[in-house]
Amino acid sequence: MRQKERKITVRKESKNMEQFYLSLLLLFVSLISVAFFFLFYSHYAQSSDPNLPPGNMGFPAIGESIEYLSLGWKGHPEKFIYERMAKYSSKVFKTSLFGESTVMLCEAECNKFLFSNENKLVVSWWPDNVNKIFPSSLETSSKVEAKKLRQMLPQFLSAQALQGYVGIMDTVAQRHFASEWENNTSVIVFPLAKSYTFWVACRLFLNVDDPIHVANLAESFNKIAPGIMSVPIDLPGTPFNKAIKASVIIKEKLLKIIRQRKEDLANGTASVTQDILSHMLSSCDENGQYMADRYIADKILGLLIGGHDTASSACTFVVKYLAELPPNIYDNVYKEQMEIAKSKGPGELLNWDDIQKMKYSWNVACEVMRLAPPLQGSFREAMNDFMFNGFIPKGWKLYWNASSTHRNPECFPEPEKFEGRGPAPYTFVPFGGGPRMCPEKEYAQMEILVFMHNLVKRFKWEAMIPNEKVIIDPLPVPAKGLPVRLYPHKP
Repeated sequence: MRQKERKITVRKESKNMEQFYLSLLLLFVSLISVAFFFLFYSHYAQSSDPNLPPGNMGFPAIGESIEYLSLGWKGHPEKFIYERMAKYSSKVFKTSLFGESTVMLCEAECNKFLFSNENKLVVSWWPDNVNKIFPSSLETSSKVEAKKLRQMLPQFLSAQALQGYVGIMDTVAQRHFASEWENNTSVIVFPLAKSYTFWVACRLFLNVDDPIHVANLAESFNKIAPGIMSVPIDLPGTPFNKAIKASVIIKEKLLKIIRQRKEDLANGTASVTQDILSHMLSSCDENGQYMADRYIADKILGLLIGGHDTASSACTFVVKYLAELPPNIYDNVYKEQMEIAKSKGPGELLNWDDIQKMKYSWNVACEVMRLAPPLQGSFREAMNDFMFNGFIPKGWKLYWNASSTHRNPECFPEPEKFEGRGPAPYTFVPFGGGPRMCPEKEYAQMEILVFMHNLVKRFKWEAMIPNEKVIIDPLPVPAKGLPVRLYPHKP
């Protein structure tokens, strides 16, 4: 009898446990359902206003980010834009990128509107990736930090200062080509272009000139850029996770350089005007407060990115197009550069006047940047509600993209052809435009021209992979790094 009662009790307890777990499961499913409901509702409710530009917000949370990034990885970022422009018959359309409600503005009139209304209707904005990869030591937003950085740059990037950098860039370029290009029958261009531009940036920003020290900094630095415009998944092995870790490592290396520089400034072995690091360490605000070391490390890291990645992409594609274009284009660049080279005495470096003479070479570089813009585009944020081809709500993000004009037949009659003609206003925007135009544009111009000078006076070359695929990651990059076979000029 007791055994029978025990069995009944066990069955009841088992049944109660089953009911308990079933209740938990139902509660969990209900919570997930409610969460998804609110996610879908909030995602679509914010884009349901009939006055908004046409478009599709994609999936909740991720929007159309995967398709946008995947087209870049496949080498056709412009397809995302042109397919939607055709579908919605509009130069302005809504979407969702990187978790943000976004309006894409395409073509010249949109560029003009956006660049002309900086700090009036719109303000610069970057995806939250940037704040996570570069967390400010002062816990301020990336756009506040960017504004402060731009206030520091004019003295360092003034016309007078830039003139003094030409010889330094030429010295670095000569050492770079002697150690990395000469005595080789073939090279892979992209990593070498990155090495050159990073060396120049280290020399001018930090006065770091030793190749081993530069390479040590570059090892961590090269992991940052791929994470900036990646899917923000912070899991081991993802580009986003690697970028966060690399940012921490390189900041510690920069702090070590900063501490040593402070000692050198104190004992007189360094000058306050020798580079931007010394300038930052010696500058104070209106209250007499000097910048904290970690704050300076943040700013130097941002400068290294701005003065490195875009220029290295441009240099790489100069090599690619000069290998693929009709030979007369290379011949004209070579003729121009050799006239300058022959005017120099033994050991004499390039100077500012030489840069001004490189007009044909710069036209070629500009056409290269039209076909492969190093800066694909950037975001703005609406400061208030306004109308532009539809209702733009406050807080929505706006994105301009260089490909919307650079490869547009309305702006360039044969957009895939190397034209070399002067573009119409707001159609050629490799450095952005308006107050937010890249402050390092002239710096990049000199860096690219010095590279071209040292390259063509040494070599002709041919691409080892004809018509090599180009991917966007987040800058345009030849898929295999652009291997080329070198043919040194005879003495």
